[in-house]
Amino acid sequence: MIMDIIISGLIVIGGLFCFAAGLGVLRLPDVFNRMHASTKAATLGSGMILVAVAVQFGESTIIARAIAAILFLLLTAPVAAHLIGRAAFRTGVPMVNDTACEPGVAEALRKPAGQRKPS
Repeated sequence: MIMDIIISGLIVIGGLFCFAAGLGVLRLPDVFNRMHASTKAATLGSGMILVAVAVQFGESTIIARAIAAILFLLLTAPVAAHLIGRAAFRTGVPMVNDTACEPGVAEALRKPAGQRKPS
């Protein structure tokens, strides 16, 4: 009974985080904010659902697969987000004016790609 409540809670909370990630990708204004929403919330939501699967079945092979999948998500999501952000920066994807960042970076990102100095 208690395990069912814990598993249900993990799945519901994981689903809410995945929903928040999808909503963030849909509603946030620029690629940098969308990238943040998709990597952070989706990784946490997927991890919680995988923990619920591992707790539900309790077999060593399923637990090992769930742990491997969680580690894979934790290793690949930040790298993918960094590469997406770097590609967006280098190709001149503009930021919204309300985005806070270092003083020189904000002005550089708001210029069209052809007017920037190559790095």
